Amino acid sequence: LVGSGSRTKFRLAVVQLHVTKVKVDNLSRARGLIKEAAAQGAKVVVLPECFNSPYGTGFFPEYAEKIPGESSQVLSEAAKESQVYLVGGSIPEEDDGGKLYNTCPVFGPDGSLVLKHRKIHLFDIDVPGKIRFQESETLSPGSNLSMFDTPYCRVGVGICYDMRFAELAQLYSKKGCQLLVYPGAFNMTTGPAHWELLQRGRAVDNQVYVATASPARDETASYVAWGHSTVVSPWGEVISKAGSEETVVYADIDLQYLANVRQQIPITAQRRSDLYTVNAVQEG
Repeated sequence: LVGSGSRTKFRLAVVQLHVTKVKVDNLSRARGLIKEAAAQGAKVVVLPECFNSPYGTGFFPEYAEKIPGESSQVLSEAAKESQVYLVGGSIPEEDDGGKLYNTCPVFGPDGSLVLKHRKIHLFDIDVPGKIRFQESETLSPGSNLSMFDTPYCRVGVGICYDMRFAELAQLYSKKGCQLLVYPGAFNMTTGPAHWELLQRGRAVDNQVYVATASPARDETASYVAWGHSTVVSPWGEVISKAGSEETVVYADIDLQYLANVRQQIPITAQRRSDLYTVNAVQEG
């Protein structure tokens, strides 16, 4: 079967939003760009990681909110008015127990909350002389895989650092996902080194489409995002890519092309499951 839905082609939009310290402005501009994307024929729209808040451990507690809450309400309304599947980037989420998460809410064209993905792998790195960042200082990790179905295909969701873990992408592919989306905010050290490389790796290893949504670059921010939101084909080819500024990039996802790639290089059938396998310990 080509896709889990009835249609083999659809337009994907990736919004590279310029994020400020004013939440209401971020929400308003995001809503406007979602509407613009829908006017260009997009059926699935992806926002960037931490789109409603500056990215930083000091900002997460200040900007955190419940789901449902202010930001998720705006996203729900935007998805419904534009009739799109909306991957809501991520927001700092506070649960009922006071724990904070980096969370991606996904909404259907009817405005309903389809799922929320809490970032599984927290961004704790230390590159001497370049960057040290510890999400775990304020955030807790999620513990579930996150997938949703559209009339076109099944979609797997990760956030930023999740993309570095090939096993997650393998599990999503194994479970029928043909598009993987990663809202992410790589920085000026990891961005030029690994951003595109990881996306192309996840795409070609699993013969899926991969889309990433970064905030636009703001040189005055405490954390400077790399930008360059991207869509990669199952062949590992970059088919759409933004620069560093605020923009919307589009890609036409062709599930028949994906099926052709898998037929030409049939790695799924050729895997040696008698020698190795990747399995989920906890189901999403």
